[in-house]
Amino acid sequence: MNGSVSMNWTRSLDLLLVHCQGEIGKVIVGGAPEIPGATMLDKMNHINAVDDSLRRFVTFEPRASVAMSINLLVAPTRPGTDAGVIVLQADRAHPMSGSNCICVVTALLESGQVAMQEPETIVRLDTPAGLIVARAACRDGRCLSVSLDNVPSFAEALDREVETPRWGRIKADIAFGGVYYAIVDVDQIGVEIAPAHARYLAEAGIELKSLLAEQMTVRHPELTGIDEIAYVMFRARDPDGAVRTCTTLKPGRVDRSPCGTGSSANLATLHARGEVAIGDRRISRSIIGGEFIAEAIGTAEVGGRPAVLPRITGRGWIYGREQLRISSDDPFRSGFALSDSWGPQVDMLG
Repeated sequence: MNGSVSMNWTRSLDLLLVHCQGEIGKVIVGGAPEIPGATMLDKMNHINAVDDSLRRFVTFEPRASVAMSINLLVAPTRPGTDAGVIVLQADRAHPMSGSNCICVVTALLESGQVAMQEPETIVRLDTPAGLIVARAACRDGRCLSVSLDNVPSFAEALDREVETPRWGRIKADIAFGGVYYAIVDVDQIGVEIAPAHARYLAEAGIELKSLLAEQMTVRHPELTGIDEIAYVMFRARDPDGAVRTCTTLKPGRVDRSPCGTGSSANLATLHARGEVAIGDRRISRSIIGGEFIAEAIGTAEVGGRPAVLPRITGRGWIYGREQLRISSDDPFRSGFALSDSWGPQVDMLG
């Protein structure tokens, strides 16, 4: 054998395999269909409300596992941007993710889809949440770090009380950092943020998300369709002052990264309490020890709400590539998920 394989494939998707501090964020770089919509928000809403076949194809078994996201690259709709990005996850398409945007910028630069300039390349991403400006530190053809200027982030409610059957009455901060978060101090549920507690944290987060949906509503004042608390993020303070984070995702897993949008939302709560001033930085540390730097670089206003402008800095690594065949006779083209690996909340997926 000469190492080459010839196969009769008429349709396929090309992906780069990327992770950001351990959180997998694959990037579709070729073969994806056109998504209808005049804006990235329209396109995301089309996936969520009209046709989610692509999302299901790439995020469920047998082509995916529970602990990953898939980033769909499309032509940008916003003038002056380099790429449009929609984050595809097992439950739905989401408007923004810090770790995934770091994966996307790393993929665009190291694959040559966007020309790399050393020592810094600016990449502008068109997302459903808004414009994301990324500053990538580059050397010898590698992307060494990415700083994301995120969308304006704001606190919706501080110390919102939530009634729970398992933990009694607990408090949560509700904040927007690209998506809506409920941020809960982890000591209220009686565990620490540590790998040994990952399953408990994952199930607790999904339970709290469901309770929050019953007890309160959110609606972004400017972005149609962003009207749910997407994630529950547990929070703690490490001895060195870093914020320990644990974002929980459907159907029941934890983010391996420190979570960029969650860190932005948390920064907004700290700013609202007067604990962070413009120019201040905080380290966000994940359940497995990966780190982002979250910096408040300015203020803004969103629908009459005071907001902070976050800058999130982290790094991604390309670890491979794959090609997925799209076949009309594949019996599992819509994918599937089983509770043995996806957890007991798998029935919550659409």
